[in-house]
Amino acid sequence: MASLPLGPQSHNPPPDRQHVDPSFRLPQHRTDSMPDDKEMSPAIIEGNDQVTGHVISTTIGGKNGELKRTISYMAERILGTGSFGIVFQARCLETGETVAIKKVLQDRRYKNRELQLMRLMDHPNVISLRHCFFSTTSKDELFLNLVMEYVPESLYRVLKHYSSVNQRMPLIYVKLYTYQIFCGLAYMHAVPNVCHRDVKPQNLLVDPLTHQLKICDFGSAKVLVMGEPNISYICSRYYRAPELIFGATEYTTSIDIWSAGCVLAELLLGQPLFPGENAVDQLVEIIKVLGTPTREEIRCMNPNYADFRFPQIKAHPWHKVFHKRMPPEAIDLASRLLQYPPSLRCTALEACAHPFFDELREPNARLPNGRPLPPLFHFKQELAGASPELINRLIPEHVQRQKGFPHPMET
Repeated sequence: MASLPLGPQSHNPPPDRQHVDPSFRLPQHRTDSMPDDKEMSPAIIEGNDQVTGHVISTTIGGKNGELKRTISYMAERILGTGSFGIVFQARCLETGETVAIKKVLQDRRYKNRELQLMRLMDHPNVISLRHCFFSTTSKDELFLNLVMEYVPESLYRVLKHYSSVNQRMPLIYVKLYTYQIFCGLAYMHAVPNVCHRDVKPQNLLVDPLTHQLKICDFGSAKVLVMGEPNISYICSRYYRAPELIFGATEYTTSIDIWSAGCVLAELLLGQPLFPGENAVDQLVEIIKVLGTPTREEIRCMNPNYADFRFPQIKAHPWHKVFHKRMPPEAIDLASRLLQYPPSLRCTALEACAHPFFDELREPNARLPNGRPLPPLFHFKQELAGASPELINRLIPEHVQRQKGFPHPMET
């Protein structure tokens, strides 16, 4: 390993290189048994097996005195496919609204964890669930259809665009997108205690007009419970935290922080920071930058690996990982996110308050085209327990005045 060139500059993957090898499969979720659930019992729609061009009608409402109404969707085009099922763009025939519908095979014996988690969440930086319904095919297969708001672009496609024209993403957009990732994670981690477990550019949606970012795809997400084991073979490889590679099963939401740090580095570099070819090579890529973990650092990630021996490699200085003109605040934030001990990584809320994002807190901050920034200060329950000093960092004085705060919080 010591003879391998250091830093990401030695890698030049083609722009369309997949971030997950074909053999990578997410493990099956452990799920709760599914009793009768009134909230999960919309009408089952019988339909043909086609997707595009097919009209699906279902009934919504009818609870708490609300009138029932029929709503119909015309499936227009497929947005993505995978082992989970299919995501397609559809148009509501009654309102004209464009939505995204995720159609997943549903085991009749179990609840769908993704649906349960999406019902818990309501935040500007988390994709919102409109409603859901079941459908069947000619083979009598039951599918759950999650109807979500439609966001036209992904951060992955935005990155591909800049790569195709041989440019780096402008720093204002790096700040804007990364900040919103941490806003969404701060909410998820603090309020419903949801760990996403697959943060990557493909799962970060971007509105190209407003530049609002939304975290999507909760198929791997889970509410983490202290003392309860979890699968370690989770998260797409380039963004997988080292404790997962070491086989840890009692990890925390800090695995999402590592993934977000990898996304930040990728936005700054224009290519993945740790492009491992397999699980072992992924660790090699991390060691080439962070150096060989100490015995104590390995113990913090997974005590079962405390006596494992690695070749001794020195850490590559962070300022040499990035180009010379990189702002020191960007380098500092990356270094605080990408640390071996999970407990030493900053929290999502602390990341939001980092000086790298100070430009977004300026009273006259605008998009490059002069339009206003998307909503950036939608903090609520996630501020519980935060110090007054941190709150003042997160919510600038001009926003506190605008929202009717009597005065900036005293530190």
